Amino acid sequence: MKVLVAIKRVADVNVVVRPNSEGNDVELTNVKMAINPFCEIAVEEAVRLKESGVATEVVAVCIGPAKAQEQIRAAMAIGADRGVIVETDENLEPLAIAKCLKAVYDQELPQLIMFGKQSVDGDNNQTGQMFAALAGIPQGTFASALVVADGKATVTREIDGGAQTVELSLPAAVTADLRLNEPRYASLPQIMKAKKKSIETIPFASLGVDGTPRLKVVTVSTPDKRRAGTKVSSVEELVDKLRSEAKVI
Repeated sequence: MKVLVAIKRVADVNVVVRPNSEGNDVELTNVKMAINPFCEIAVEEAVRLKESGVATEVVAVCIGPAKAQEQIRAAMAIGADRGVIVETDENLEPLAIAKCLKAVYDQELPQLIMFGKQSVDGDNNQTGQMFAALAGIPQGTFASALVVADGKATVTREIDGGAQTVELSLPAAVTADLRLNEPRYASLPQIMKAKKKSIETIPFASLGVDGTPRLKVVTVSTPDKRRAGTKVSSVEELVDKLRSEAKVI
């Protein structure tokens, strides 16, 4: 069974991002980039499926600039066998990304395709669902547990107030939630091996996907700093401050 894992190149979660000089995006020049944390969880789960004998091959795919090969190599260091990069410098929206992944899916024909449930930059939580709709395959979102056997994927998914278990016939799409697993640290030997693994480059233009953005970012700004709190000596004083200062009642 082949598993295709979609990964996204994002700013490292430990970096404090700031608006650029034009105020229409975040500044990414000279910023450390990494695999989106939820995508890293998806890679780890795919590698675990291979280690358990369920999967035979794990392919990492990324839509992004040539520099995104760094993130594919990081996925290979975790255990992915090879990589595919759809190379583009455009800032694609989820629908265009899903269409690109559909093209790669048609080429690779995996039995399972895994995503992070959302990216930490756009925070859209859309690509996995859009891809499943385009491919016409079942989907299990927000997975906190995954079992693959007998041509089916059993997904325990996080929902409001509890958990739900769904059974999907393969091929299927699964989006990984935080509690699915804890990604391993890549060892030095694995990092060295990853440098020798193959990465296929596909030009974005060759896929015939319309990357025209449907949304326009008007402005990006840092949030206002929180004001220091004050202590009150009585309920009456609290109510007075809520009414006269905060103006919430």
